[in-house]
Amino acid sequence: MCPVEENKNKIMPISAPDLTQRPPRSPRVRLGGYVILPRMLDKGRATIVGKNGEFHYNCPLDQHFVKFAGIDPKKLKAQLAAGKSDWEILKWIEKTAKNKHCPVTIAAWSAYQDTRVPTDVESREFMNGYHKKLAPHREDVANWFDVLDIDDFVTFGGKA
Repeated sequence: MCPVEENKNKIMPISAPDLTQRPPRSPRVRLGGYVILPRMLDKGRATIVGKNGEFHYNCPLDQHFVKFAGIDPKKLKAQLAAGKSDWEILKWIEKTAKNKHCPVTIAAWSAYQDTRVPTDVESREFMNGYHKKLAPHREDVANWFDVLDIDDFVTFGGKA
């Protein structure tokens, strides 16, 4: 077997964040125009290596991206386990996603997600409880991404 073929069969070690030491990227960070995706990739990689801490891959937040793109989260996780970079994952998503969206549609979806608020009483109560617990004096907490960013910050030692 030649060296190239030998390398093809080896499993590449993946570079994964240690989410017991720091949070994943903010849900606002974009990859290919998609919000949520970089955070999902961080959680997926950390889960694969057992360093996900309190974070869950394919959680309800991740499901917003999964449904919009039309991808299989198990297949995405397999791509992450193969050691693919963010760019390689984005190319894989563009190639395999069931839902093909143009950049304008992706931007509109991401803008909506970035400002999405609870739409039912239970969700509002849940978000308000987080807000009250984490940063009751903050008047700029208005949506899910705000709460997640503050939760990540406070969980890892910040003062909101």
